Amino acid sequence: MSELKFEQKRSLSRGEAADQLTALADALRKGGDVEMEFGHGTLSLTVPDGLRSEIEIEVDDGEIELEIELTWPTGKPARTAPTRAAAPERSRASAKRGAGTAKSRSVKKPTKKTP
Repeated sequence: MSELKFEQKRSLSRGEAADQLTALADALRKGGDVEMEFGHGTLSLTVPDGLRSEIEIEVDDGEIELEIELTWPTGKPARTAPTRAAAPERSRASAKRGAGTAKSRSVKKPTKKTP
């Protein structure tokens, strides 16, 4: 389970999507904290110089989905593996906690609905 998750889905024009991605790119280029406006609030993330990225394109049922994912550590100290005698075995889910992820999802091309 994630320590924190924020997700926003909404319809945008192509220009609005470009503006959103440009603002993110400009903030990443400047370095330090990245502030992203979402609705009535702002999300601030501290982004290190080194990131991992994943780009995924999926075509399915007449729709194209483009996902851009950037991942980096949260800056928390790394957890050490427990010794067999000192600590009980942790579940896989709890062992995965602590990694920070920011996702920028493009807007899915709306499917045409027939009346």
